[in-house]
Amino acid sequence: MQKEQISVFDMFKIGIGPSSSHTLGPWRAAQQFVQLLENLAQLQQVTQIKILLYGSLAKTGKGHGTDIAVLLGLSGDDPVTFDVDQIEPKIENIQQSRHLNLGGKRSIRFSYEDDLLFLMGSSLPFHPNAVTFQAFLENGKAVSETYYSIGGGFVVNDNGTSSAAKPEVDLPFPIETANDLLHWCLKTGLKISDIVMENELAWRSEEATKAGVLQIFEVMKGCLYRGCHTSGYLPGGLNVARRAARTNKRLLGDDVYHDYESWTSAIKQKSNSFPYTLDWVSCFALAVNEENAAFGRVVTAPTNGAAGVIPSVLQYLLIFCDKNSIGQTIRFLLTASEIGSIFKKGSTISAAMGGCQAEIGVSSAMAAAALTECLGGSQRQVLMAAEIAMEHHLGMTCDPIGGLVQVPCIERNTMGAIKAITASQLALQSNPDNARVSLDAVIKTMWETAQDMNSKYKETADGGLAVQIPISMPEC
Repeated sequence: MQKEQISVFDMFKIGIGPSSSHTLGPWRAAQQFVQLLENLAQLQQVTQIKILLYGSLAKTGKGHGTDIAVLLGLSGDDPVTFDVDQIEPKIENIQQSRHLNLGGKRSIRFSYEDDLLFLMGSSLPFHPNAVTFQAFLENGKAVSETYYSIGGGFVVNDNGTSSAAKPEVDLPFPIETANDLLHWCLKTGLKISDIVMENELAWRSEEATKAGVLQIFEVMKGCLYRGCHTSGYLPGGLNVARRAARTNKRLLGDDVYHDYESWTSAIKQKSNSFPYTLDWVSCFALAVNEENAAFGRVVTAPTNGAAGVIPSVLQYLLIFCDKNSIGQTIRFLLTASEIGSIFKKGSTISAAMGGCQAEIGVSSAMAAAALTECLGGSQRQVLMAAEIAMEHHLGMTCDPIGGLVQVPCIERNTMGAIKAITASQLALQSNPDNARVSLDAVIKTMWETAQDMNSKYKETADGGLAVQIPISMPEC
């Protein structure tokens, strides 16, 4: 595996659903291609653009909104700030006008049918999520670049590098494996979140890091609140009913609240029974991924398909564990990010490479570790919690019905959240000296499992539930 320096803001990205690898990644790739044209001083010479989608991007691209993402990226729109309510009208305008405003600066003719190609039978060897952009110029020449969306919104080109990569710095605590992380923790006595913060200081100030992490949390809060108060059916043709709002109403009844703070206060005051807590953990996870499936704004954690696990477990900590503080929130997200980065370095966070174990499994491990640290666990118990969570996701396939991030993806976030809490509790009640499986061992096993897994179970909708359930059949 290639060594890389991963920041908390690489693992947690603000974007738009429904997929980090099929939506956010291609969106970023399109932006990078426009920037390439500008750097070459050729943007104003472009007369035509062709987009070639390969492998998994082709097979499940429409269900994941890949076509929408690349068009918005080529138009110069950014997933962090673009108004999600304007997605549909803007795409309709591009299709009907048959024009694309490249980078917001160069209007060219564009045919959705002829210039955006889903090459279902073709796949490139480097990674299943590949997109090639071809720009034809006035002088008869062309500029072509291929990008790979390798999971979690990370994008690289044919050389395996990213034009959006951070400058390399000297990290005080270089980490490639869980054993490296444990080494630094034991040597310094620092908690995992403290190690992460020290590394982040190599890029920016502590104040800037904390502000950025809290911005991530603000987006999570907004997503949770919207998801728990939006009814109806999800787009895409499966007619999946949104359930989070219905659950929220059943649990709170006629309680009055006006915003996120008063809402969470009402949740906390109502009850602390096990069934009530369990229902809320599931509701939080459903809310986030229903928003994700509806092209809402979410935080990639570490992917969009698994975006509900970490916010759900964090809400559990803040509401039901009496740990509601800014400091705990920052500690939680810093710890989670480091566990996610170790998985990315040692295995994959791409379902197209490793199945759903790479998404829900990794997010569950991240959440379990973060919860364990915030509940007072030792550094070794934190790593043990991450190992337990992933151990019981090994081999999970990615088989989205209709190529949509809905069934079974949304419910899987509830399962990942509950497993994270269970893994944390097991680790907190255990002596890591007695553990027989290390986190590094489970990461290695996950990667080997990913390599052995049949490609039809890797986000292609060619196997599993995707071929067993008629498209017209509702979820419940």
